[in-house]
Amino acid sequence: IPLAMKLEFKENLNAHAWLWKDHTSINESIQITELAAEMRPDFIAKCGGAYSSEWFFSKILHCLNVDKKVFDSAATWVECSDFIPAALAGVNNINDLKRNICAAGHKAMYSDDWNGYPDEEFLARLSPELVRLRKTLEKQAYTIDELAGNLSKEWAEKFGLKENIPIAIGAMDAHLGAIGSGVGKGTLVKIIGTSTCDIMVEDISSNIKPIPGVAGFVDHSVIPNYVGIEAGQSAVGDIFNWYITKVLKKDFSYFDTLTEKAQELKAGQSGLLSLDWNNGNRTILADFNLSGLILGQTLHTTDYEIYRALIEATAFGALKIIERIEEYGVQIKKVVNCGGIAEKNPMVMQIYADVTNRPMEVAESSQTVAMGSAIVGGWAGAKGTEGFENIEEIQQRVCKVKEKVYYPNADEAKVYAKIYKLYSKLHDSFGLKNHSSNLYDVMKELIEIKKNVIGN
Repeated sequence: IPLAMKLEFKENLNAHAWLWKDHTSINESIQITELAAEMRPDFIAKCGGAYSSEWFFSKILHCLNVDKKVFDSAATWVECSDFIPAALAGVNNINDLKRNICAAGHKAMYSDDWNGYPDEEFLARLSPELVRLRKTLEKQAYTIDELAGNLSKEWAEKFGLKENIPIAIGAMDAHLGAIGSGVGKGTLVKIIGTSTCDIMVEDISSNIKPIPGVAGFVDHSVIPNYVGIEAGQSAVGDIFNWYITKVLKKDFSYFDTLTEKAQELKAGQSGLLSLDWNNGNRTILADFNLSGLILGQTLHTTDYEIYRALIEATAFGALKIIERIEEYGVQIKKVVNCGGIAEKNPMVMQIYADVTNRPMEVAESSQTVAMGSAIVGGWAGAKGTEGFENIEEIQQRVCKVKEKVYYPNADEAKVYAKIYKLYSKLHDSFGLKNHSSNLYDVMKELIEIKKNVIGN
């Protein structure tokens, strides 16, 4: 039973679900990162070199620090993607609960390389109280082709379904969205919404090593027998929403007005350059003590120019991720986008194509997370029967992309390449410790690029 359902904790937010986007545990994440670097460097090597405030142990340790009563009252902590399957299966004992490798590996430092979750000695150095929690985490985490249980009589009656329907092991929404978008070797899936999650897989047999700054590197986490690679940006759609609702004080309908005007601009025409760190940087800096920036405003700057600059900033951030992944030997042959922004805003997709200088495809399904969940559920329940031998077969049948492909415009791509060099200067100057770079020319180059674009 969730602690929040008990009368004593009903009004205590610390007893409710802790959401990934909450960064209040940033000090705890730094503490975990520093201790891992000292004691267990492999723990953070697989998550890009830094443990995040968005993840499992940071939030638990923060709860211990701010509300010990809640921590002491909880029998254990459970990911939502484990709780829901367990509840549907009628599991009422934490010893019978199966935890999924996707969440355990990407968010809780689980790996077969060190026999599961972080050891008690390590956790005790963070706080002796965590040792009790560690004893509630079972040794094995399960892949998506296995079963969490079968639909209980109680939930079958509520849903009007048959009892004992197989329930697949859970996974995180983005990773299921990647499956529903057709992720496979060489395909990068970008799930673009309030934030972005970038998912790839690579053969385990390739012996590829963890990539610095890339937030997740977990065996079997997306598709069994592949290494799951996860990167992302902490805010994309949230940046656009912030600008519309908090800065301009408009409602969402104003997006259409801004988009109509912004899409008439050429690359570099606004003279603006922005950093997409309004909610910190997940990849490649793994630093949430960062903030956004807009450079190049004049007395003539318009709201739609700023809007476009914010979109361009997220595209530059996306390119940073692509470059880092390929730098370490993972080949990206195509990019498939999904999520609300990819579905609804062609201008964003075209800017992404121009900035990255590669085609942008969009998943045919507008509900790729549901599609991925259906694929996994069908596979786990019917594995081994004809047509369900492996997940790739199912993906080939149902995972399609739209006819419309966004190809880069060569002229726009050339201009963006120049602006990206300036973005990289800002990125490294503000994001890398002990980095020294002369920023004197950044404003002047932006002005020069603008003059060349508008012909003055």
